[in-house]
Amino acid sequence: MRIPDHLNRVAIDALKPFARNARTHSKAQIAQIARSIERFGFTNPVLVSHDLTILAGHGRVAAAKSLGMAEVPVVRLTHLSEDERRAYVLADNRLAEKAGWDQEILALELGALCELDFDVTLTGFDIAEADAIIAAVKDTSPASQGRDEADWRPPPPEQPVTRPGDLWVLGRHRLLCGDARFTASFDLLMNEERAAAMFADPPYNVPIDGHCTGLGRRTHREFAMASGEMDAAAFTTFLRETLNAAADRLTNGAIAFVCMDWRHMGELLTASSEVFSELKNLCVWAKTNGGMGSFYRSQHELVFVFKNGEAPPPQHLRAGRKRP
Repeated sequence: MRIPDHLNRVAIDALKPFARNARTHSKAQIAQIARSIERFGFTNPVLVSHDLTILAGHGRVAAAKSLGMAEVPVVRLTHLSEDERRAYVLADNRLAEKAGWDQEILALELGALCELDFDVTLTGFDIAEADAIIAAVKDTSPASQGRDEADWRPPPPEQPVTRPGDLWVLGRHRLLCGDARFTASFDLLMNEERAAAMFADPPYNVPIDGHCTGLGRRTHREFAMASGEMDAAAFTTFLRETLNAAADRLTNGAIAFVCMDWRHMGELLTASSEVFSELKNLCVWAKTNGGMGSFYRSQHELVFVFKNGEAPPPQHLRAGRKRP
């Protein structure tokens, strides 16, 4: 087997493009290659003939020029005949095209990079491609997801241990399994006490499947209601009932923080106008990474801030500009 010569650094201006190179590179692709070089370095040397004609790496050379690089690493293939050089220019590109992808592993790798806030476009996949690949992988078994069996959570039992009406006392805290549409649930939870603040995260009336799957690694049951089956009027009524039941156990002047997605903020504002006295503000919870499968990759959660009653909010909720 013939071994190519050693690696050299050569001035870009000394390199000559192959006159009959059939491979083309768009401006967008050259820009992607340039970004890759900036992040990872020039890790793939240019292959040239004895007279510095480029046999493989035209795109890398164009990207290096756009970055203002004066030199690039090259490997001289002096052992090839003229006919072999012509064939190799085609083979280098065509043989790479014939490689395939393990879609499950690819989806896991892209998903992992997204969760790490790594710029996935540096891989050559754009955001839409990555989303489509990740969304297409539905198998959630431990083996297919590369998880340790010890980390796998079994499906919930058909007969749950906790039932509606069960109240769990956890030190100073109380946890109720109940229906938040009814004031009786809050009466059981809170006895005669009232709260100065509440944080509510009602269901968003979107299906869990396809929206909250954790890149295919986690599965959740659908909500008992408001899981995509309600129209706007029904969802508005649902929100009004739940917020009103909670507001009955709030002090005058209490602050209510209510999460909602952008799709249903209209229904929330309509429902809340009949429950709370004032919309105080809108907070945006900036998350570490964007979600999947929407027109824009939402990297935030909307938290609406309402006031209950006419009294001023509690001092500890309004003093100073910085709040935990």
